[in-house]
Amino acid sequence: MTGLRYVYAVCRPFTAPLQAQLTGVGGAPPRSLTHHGLIAVYSEVPERDFGEEALRAHLEDLDWVTATARAHQGVIDALTVVTTPLPLRLGTVFRDDSGVRTMMEARERDFRRTLDRLQGKVEWGVKVYAEVQGEQAQLGTPSPQASSQAGPTPSGRDYLRRRSMRAKAHEDMWQKAEEFATRLHESLSAHAEDSRVHAPQNPALSGAAGRNVLNAAYLVPRAQSEEFVELVDRTKDDVPGMRVELTGPWAAYSFVETARPAGEVSG
Repeated sequence: MTGLRYVYAVCRPFTAPLQAQLTGVGGAPPRSLTHHGLIAVYSEVPERDFGEEALRAHLEDLDWVTATARAHQGVIDALTVVTTPLPLRLGTVFRDDSGVRTMMEARERDFRRTLDRLQGKVEWGVKVYAEVQGEQAQLGTPSPQASSQAGPTPSGRDYLRRRSMRAKAHEDMWQKAEEFATRLHESLSAHAEDSRVHAPQNPALSGAAGRNVLNAAYLVPRAQSEEFVELVDRTKDDVPGMRVELTGPWAAYSFVETARPAGEVSG
């Protein structure tokens, strides 16, 4: 009995081989299904783990989602080396080949239009953080030891004045951070074919230090990627206290409309 079809991406036919012994979700090798000159890249997965109810339950399990996302991304990364894939959403599953073909036929016009737009292009991610240490320095917050050696307790007027100065320094720092992020985004957008600004990352979830003041994606022709990376590198030390992080090249996730919500099994 064959399994369900877990679909990673849709792309045009490619001749270069994927990396040897590539495995995807559940350790299954990726396969391809051709329909009207387009290819769906998929793996066969067991219904006990990827049937609709089981999949919905698994999507509540962070460890399972992390492992599945890593395997999913591994296939997308391998495809990005040899072609321009249109990634589908994590957990896009169909019951059989017929279900996959039905999806491809229903979205064929959109797939072809998007492939035309993204052909030969990759996504680069850029994040800008205002460093926590820089913030504390500009705020002038004294250490406990310094406070204990500071002498007499300041008067109420002195306290309010210092508090006002700290608030002003805090405001100035964030203004500089926002201005730097805006300038950088405008500069990078001018060297990209398209861009997307995402919501700032929550530090409690990302674990990244500092405040995220820019979280953006840029669509760049593969042939111009080296120039784009050099541009980002030249800006990294423009403003003290700012940290710039570059990731990629990725498949153009931010520039592809996602499929139906994860956790549904179609066809």
